Amino acid sequence: MLNWLKSLFHTAETLEPADLSGLKVDMHSHLIPAIDDGSNSLSDSLAMIQKFEVLGYQKLITTPHVMSDFYKNDPESILGGLKKLDQFLQENQVNVTVEAAAEYYLDEHLQELVEKEELLTFGDKHVLFELPFIAEPPNLRQVIFEMQTRGYKPILAHPERYGFWYKDFDRYRELHDQGVLLQLNMLSLIGHYSPQTQKVAEQLIDEQLITFLGSDCHNSHHLELIEQARRTPYFHKLLGSGKLKNSWL
Repeated sequence: MLNWLKSLFHTAETLEPADLSGLKVDMHSHLIPAIDDGSNSLSDSLAMIQKFEVLGYQKLITTPHVMSDFYKNDPESILGGLKKLDQFLQENQVNVTVEAAAEYYLDEHLQELVEKEELLTFGDKHVLFELPFIAEPPNLRQVIFEMQTRGYKPILAHPERYGFWYKDFDRYRELHDQGVLLQLNMLSLIGHYSPQTQKVAEQLIDEQLITFLGSDCHNSHHLELIEQARRTPYFHKLLGSGKLKNSWL
């Protein structure tokens, strides 16, 4: 048994970095400067985007936080920030396409935006949203229903990070069966958030419940950690699963 464990860890440490060029698109990041907890400046954004280009990405869909009580972003602030960033990238001859949507925090404000059909989307009316980390919101099912009724395709950001579901894994299966697409964070596969988060991430991959793989990149350090993540067995397993739809966006 001990030799088997040693062999497992040895294998994990010596895997070649997974090729990210097949993903083509990253659909979760925070690259617009100074509007949330992501990039602080245009130069920071440039450095990160150049690294994405080296990794083989062709398009980045950056998704600033929208939270009614903290990050009060709207289409004007997000698309205005994107315009400035795009101009800076052109001046520096960066060839990666950068688009913008949002990462919506599920609160009452989100429900209002859904009802008014004022959401920033990407792909085929895809909407990225996240949950509080404390407990499942009581209006989760209602908001999902309202999104789908209006033709939106909801993507739940980093489901592996919601500890309130760790002892109720069926909730992941239920969401998947209801048509909610699940997006895994790359850094979850190296225990960046917690060992339990990594374990749940691996189970989600085992059960083929993941549709999108995202960087959730906030800074250059996250990109350094992605270098570790792409050497893990589960990173390779997910890329080889045939389930990821990043390239469709």
